Amino acid sequence: MPEGLLIGIEVFVLAMFVGFEVITKVPPTLHTPLMSGANAISGIAIIGALLVAGGKNDLVDTILGVIAVIFAMINVVGGFMVTDRMLQMFKKKPTEK
Repeated sequence: MPEGLLIGIEVFVLAMFVGFEVITKVPPTLHTPLMSGANAISGIAIIGALLVAGGKNDLVDTILGVIAVIFAMINVVGGFMVTDRMLQMFKKKPTEK
């Protein structure tokens, strides 16, 4: 296994643990508004994943890049859906005459 890939996997696993600890400390009332801001970060992750997936790398890097693009897109689309649903709750309903 290439040394760079091993270091990348190690960083990924450590980031998962740190991310889990940070997310579990966020109160439920702040979770939805913070998701809107996280969409911008996921957009940056999509760009990075596209660069990895489309680069002239070996097969493992390309497969991991494609998987990263898929997961980041799921995160962005889901985040926008939740944000849109939250904003719909605050819209005034039309009054019936």
